[in-house]
Amino acid sequence: MTTPYLANHIAGAWTALPDAEHLPVTNPATLVVLAQVPMSPAAEVARAVEAAAAAFPLWREIPAGERIQCLFRLKAALEADLEGLAQTIVDECGKTLDEARAEIRRGIENVETACGIPLLMQGFHSENVAQGIDETMLRQPLGVVAIVTPFNFPAMIPLWFLPYAIACGNTVVFKPSEKTPLAAERIQRLMVAAGVPPGVVNLVHGERASVEALLDHPLVRAVSFVGSTAVARQVYARAAAAGKRAQCQGGAKNAVVVLDDADRQGTRQVLSDSAYGCNGQRCLAASIAIAVGDARGWLTDELAAAARERPVGAVITAASKQRIESLIARGIDEGARAVVDGRGRPGQQCAATLLDEVRPDGTLAQTEIFGPVLSLIHAATLEQAIAFVNRQSYGNMACLFTSSGAAAREFKHEAQAGNIGINLGVAAPMAQFPFTGWKGSFFGDLHAQGRDAVEFYTDKKVVIERWPTTLSRTF
Repeated sequence: MTTPYLANHIAGAWTALPDAEHLPVTNPATLVVLAQVPMSPAAEVARAVEAAAAAFPLWREIPAGERIQCLFRLKAALEADLEGLAQTIVDECGKTLDEARAEIRRGIENVETACGIPLLMQGFHSENVAQGIDETMLRQPLGVVAIVTPFNFPAMIPLWFLPYAIACGNTVVFKPSEKTPLAAERIQRLMVAAGVPPGVVNLVHGERASVEALLDHPLVRAVSFVGSTAVARQVYARAAAAGKRAQCQGGAKNAVVVLDDADRQGTRQVLSDSAYGCNGQRCLAASIAIAVGDARGWLTDELAAAARERPVGAVITAASKQRIESLIARGIDEGARAVVDGRGRPGQQCAATLLDEVRPDGTLAQTEIFGPVLSLIHAATLEQAIAFVNRQSYGNMACLFTSSGAAAREFKHEAQAGNIGINLGVAAPMAQFPFTGWKGSFFGDLHAQGRDAVEFYTDKKVVIERWPTTLSRTF
């Protein structure tokens, strides 16, 4: 079978780039090449931006209640194509089918929430702020926005941004990960079928040079980005230097604190799913388990049993596997004990790994691994565990397992992370709430999803007006 060459979608037309460099899109589990994806040069990126800019004046004038009709149709199309889209994610990303289905469901929630834009975009009005003077705040779309997404959630993360951006009246240039572009192409086709007009959403493939072209283009008003912390910091700095609005989600090193009064069986299942689900390749994966006091003995045994039972998965690239295994080796060199060692599998496979006695100040406790590796450390008290959480340079998520309401209240008040879970292993906010990373996990002011998304994709305009009147009043 001939390997397909992917195309960009600009101004309503699919355009191949036969002269551009192409990279293979590979199934991580089978190593079969699924497609060839083009690396778009700056001129092609500029063409997409100009197409979005040309579509903006007409799109912004369409009433919000009419704009969202295509989102209602997109929701129905995503529901109808859920199995096909999920299989695409399995093939290019290496997830299980259930994980892929769940990802799409979370994306659909954002489409549903964005359908409320006629209410969410409302401003406010105050009459007679001074005698005869009224004041109104209204929201207007920005213009062209860029959306750059990672490989690990090729459907959900684009849907964190796309529905809100276009519902608010903006037009978009969307650059998905070059490692998982097939789901993005499928979503683009669904948007076209749902009636999104030409030029409103433009799909451009590429890697770093394509992103830099978006960041430097003067017509791009805002950038939504998800990736590693190092790249997120660079994107935020470059966008800010160009006067653009930016929301840049970075990496994570998520700690889960377990008290001795936690439900043992439930903690085992939820924590292992968090650490090893999606092969550990998600920004809300549990990476460090902190056993407090007497929880140390039973938690180690429970997590070891769960790790041994976990099915073997594959990570996105051979380079990712090499990095994961080198970090495991580094942790062992620093004194950690491999309770369950998942190294040495064929191809890009990585089995679940549990490392005990990890140094709290060591490389493994400070570095995002992005693989199926859980580090176990120990604390004498909840306060010591919270202090460890707060020393971390990341702040995406922190979770506590306990049956104590007092402990839960202390933890959610004191822990310095944006997403807090109580007896949850993945504290993923629903679409109505912002995805609130802190510290090195996020650069910007307004997060993805919900009201934050509406604030990010709109400018506020305040109108102060006075109209002459012939009426006179006596007070």
